[in-house]
Amino acid sequence: MKDIKSIKYVFNLNDILRILPHRFPFLLIDQILKFKKNLYICALKNITANDFFFFFGHFPKKYIFPGILIVESIAQSSGFLLSYSKKSTTINSKICGLTGIYDTSFINPVYPGDQMIIKSYFKKELSGIYIFSGIVMVKKNIVCKSTISLAFL
Repeated sequence: MKDIKSIKYVFNLNDILRILPHRFPFLLIDQILKFKKNLYICALKNITANDFFFFFGHFPKKYIFPGILIVESIAQSSGFLLSYSKKSTTINSKICGLTGIYDTSFINPVYPGDQMIIKSYFKKELSGIYIFSGIVMVKKNIVCKSTISLAFL
């Protein structure tokens, strides 16, 4: 696996902001590292102690990035893939929303200073519901696996 610092991004933050409706503090992807239209996306999220998401009551005295926000990063990456892939159609004027979370496993925690690599694969479309399989890694360790569904709202 290449060192993250040696990978040139495919889409930067400004590109992401043009496609996704999410804004700070709820934008959970910083760069798109790899992208194959209609098939696959690999995104990066830098985790810092300054992130709004390290709540005082969420594991007091231990900063752990909330698991549901890891799943949300899969959803946002998948939403970028879907929205960008469909941008030439009339469906692009609609917002892509999360409709389901399935078979989710949290394997390792994510801490400040970590870089999450979010990979999402388009699986199928069923009556306007788009299914994606996602995996999130920190270094070479899997931290989360999840299947999600999205639809245009």
